[in-house]
Amino acid sequence: MQETLDIIIVGAGPIGLCCGLEAKVRGLRYMILEKGCLVNSLYHYPVNMTFFSTSERLEIGGVPFVSNNAKPTRNEALEYYRRVAVAAALDIRLFEKVETVGKNANGFEVHTSGGHSYQAKYIVMATGFYDMPFLLNVPGEDLPKVTHYYNDPHFYAFRKVLVVGANNSAVDAALETWRKGAAVTMVVRQEEIGTRVKYWVRPDIVNRIQEGSIKAYFNSCISEIREQEVDIFTPEGKITLANDCVIAATGYQPDLSFLQKLGIELSEDVVRKPSYDPVTHETNVPGIYLAGVICGGMDTHSLFIENSREHAIKIMDHIAGNLS
Repeated sequence: MQETLDIIIVGAGPIGLCCGLEAKVRGLRYMILEKGCLVNSLYHYPVNMTFFSTSERLEIGGVPFVSNNAKPTRNEALEYYRRVAVAAALDIRLFEKVETVGKNANGFEVHTSGGHSYQAKYIVMATGFYDMPFLLNVPGEDLPKVTHYYNDPHFYAFRKVLVVGANNSAVDAALETWRKGAAVTMVVRQEEIGTRVKYWVRPDIVNRIQEGSIKAYFNSCISEIREQEVDIFTPEGKITLANDCVIAATGYQPDLSFLQKLGIELSEDVVRKPSYDPVTHETNVPGIYLAGVICGGMDTHSLFIENSREHAIKIMDHIAGNLS
């Protein structure tokens, strides 16, 4: 008969790993399930990305994070979290997507891709939000030339690139591809570059736009994408630009529909915040907890690694107390 674990943690991002570390410290039987690679969301960040936070604010489990500069890079973060997982010998099953979670006599039964099933008394959802982009919902968005996941700027060298958005991802894509020789145009719904853009980067993009190196259309939006052109609605009317590639840096959203399938209630406003106790992080479904950015619903800018680490402590303290 299959062993019933104390906890199954869904998501092997930094907060999911943090939950695993806290469970192990308390002697709880746990398993971490992840649909992709280790810290899958961080892996999909642009290869040259630098974090806004300093390295010590990204630390988990008391393990020092030493980086070459105060603000670490994506590659340094990937190496750090891998070392944490190895050093702690965390029980992680990668590339195993959770498909269903059902109640049973022992607590919960979890079915994953590949036909695997596991039993646990408690479930912790630490699934983040990076895997579901906000779509433009315009004709041509499904063309191969369009991506919602900007990665390496070299691919765009000497090409006509349109970047949609005005926050960190869009600004990084615009500046990096321009520096590799791309002809870059930005399309921005608002009247200016986003105020949340990293303070050492924002002056750079503003200056490049002002000098004309990067063209920007503010208060504008894409209306159609074709193989070699894009149409843009601007305050001066519709214009058509020659184009090779579109980087739609429009942001991402959590998979709230999966939470609803579990019976977790969402607020009826635009934030759609899941229902949970802020002291214990247990949801309205007894035995299911939330950790990390998923707690904010659609407000994905309120929770980060540094202010979500405490979620793991609250959750594991409550579960350990229930099991004692």
